[in-house]
Amino acid sequence: MSVLVYVENTEGKFKKTVYELISYAKSIADLYGSQLTALSIGHVADDELKSLGRYGVSKILRVDSEQFKSFVNQAYASVIASAAKHTNANTVVISNSFSGKGLAPRVAAKLGAGLADGAIDLPTIDGNTLSIRKTAFSGKAYAITELTSAIKVIALTPNSYDVKENPTDSSIEDFAPENEEHDFDTIIKEIVRASDKITLPDAEIVVSAGRGLKGPENWGIIEDLAEVLGAATACSKPVSDAGWRPHSEHVGQTGIVISPNLYVAIGISGAIQHLAGVSSSKTIVVINKDPEAPFFKVADYGIVGDAFEVVPKITQAIKAYKG
Repeated sequence: MSVLVYVENTEGKFKKTVYELISYAKSIADLYGSQLTALSIGHVADDELKSLGRYGVSKILRVDSEQFKSFVNQAYASVIASAAKHTNANTVVISNSFSGKGLAPRVAAKLGAGLADGAIDLPTIDGNTLSIRKTAFSGKAYAITELTSAIKVIALTPNSYDVKENPTDSSIEDFAPENEEHDFDTIIKEIVRASDKITLPDAEIVVSAGRGLKGPENWGIIEDLAEVLGAATACSKPVSDAGWRPHSEHVGQTGIVISPNLYVAIGISGAIQHLAGVSSSKTIVVINKDPEAPFFKVADYGIVGDAFEVVPKITQAIKAYKG
């Protein structure tokens, strides 16, 4: 038995979520008493790959060719499945990120494996059965999924497992996967990334606002608070629909699902569709002038007050504290 973890890179660099994923996969490998192998697709420098050994990776399979320069869902899924067969892996671990949500079911189908997506805890093992707690109903509930297949695929929710260092001697091995021609029937020609701000899936702190801000011209108080907190900015669906903010900032059931350590909701009522995308946040702070706003029922901390008065005062207080 062995464990394979797919490590996604962004322009040749690994983000914190990768080290969370490796720490999780290493813990599963320890449960089996086996070693952990990582698969990297795309160009990543040797020293960046070697950093994976700090978290328990024994072997790194490297797939670095021009055809895999850009992410191609079907082709990447074939590579991961091929690597799983090559290493005789009985468990494949993938991040439940934007790309991972498309990869995990494809990999499971190619391997004839059981799938647990949205995992938030380590599995328990009983013979050949893995029991895993995962999110359900768009994050409104939890479910225990039992995987009884010979091969299992687990997609871990980002920011749900702590990074744990476990220094291990790691080796890098070039891997030539098997791919079919139809894997490249659809390709991505260009990816444009917003490099000037923290991305929502990777953010540990998110400051979000809704229609209570009254218009896009008032978003400065949100950006000021986000800047002093080192946070990403987000918004509710009505705000993005109205064109006040880009759709890339929309969090919720039909937007981006996030699980930051701190989520600050300002002027958002807390409709169930919005809560579905943020309910996995470790701590939720709500600022709303309506004391009956549904969001207060799930908040860890709440402030009943006018955002235009409260938010600037919080920003100034944080600046003073840091100063």
